[in-house]
Amino acid sequence: MVRVDHAITSGTFSLDGETFDVDNNVWVLGDDSECVVFDAPHDVAAILEVIGGRTVKAIIATHAHDDHVRFAPQLAEATGAPILLHPADLVLWELTHPDVRPGGELADGQVIEVAGTEVHVLHTPGHAPGACCFHVPELGVVFTGDTLFQGGPGATGRSYSDHGTIVDSITKRLLELPPETVVHTGHGDSTTIGAEAPGIRG
Repeated sequence: MVRVDHAITSGTFSLDGETFDVDNNVWVLGDDSECVVFDAPHDVAAILEVIGGRTVKAIIATHAHDDHVRFAPQLAEATGAPILLHPADLVLWELTHPDVRPGGELADGQVIEVAGTEVHVLHTPGHAPGACCFHVPELGVVFTGDTLFQGGPGATGRSYSDHGTIVDSITKRLLELPPETVVHTGHGDSTTIGAEAPGIRG
């Protein structure tokens, strides 16, 4: 039976010459035999513990800020799984991994199958140009990375980000999902589409 497993890892986020301490959520979607992993931030061992010996079909990057992909190559080596990233985020990926390429691309409308369920890729630029969210209709969940948090949109004050773009992405892509959809974020607590919609629409 397909389920969502979760870990929190701690480390740093660096961009534009500044570094911050951050806690990142790692989400693993699958059943007892196979799974996909959303993001690979600070601690490969902690992620492997959540995986628990299952076959990893893909390591899916919500976006390529270093606190989300820093250990993706090591996790790929440990699991044999490809790293999937939207090509618009290669400019950020290369800041962290100039000599390593992702193993595959994400595209809007793409469907990734794992454990008998479908993961629908939504390209939601704004926090980063290649930021994507991942809707799992069967479970009524969406993995939003840093696009939507409890309390509103992700940050847009740094390079390659834009506030108008992220609000447009959330409005047109995420707020169209059922209001009871659970939002699993890149940092902090989960929320729902319905809880966040009033703050976005104003």
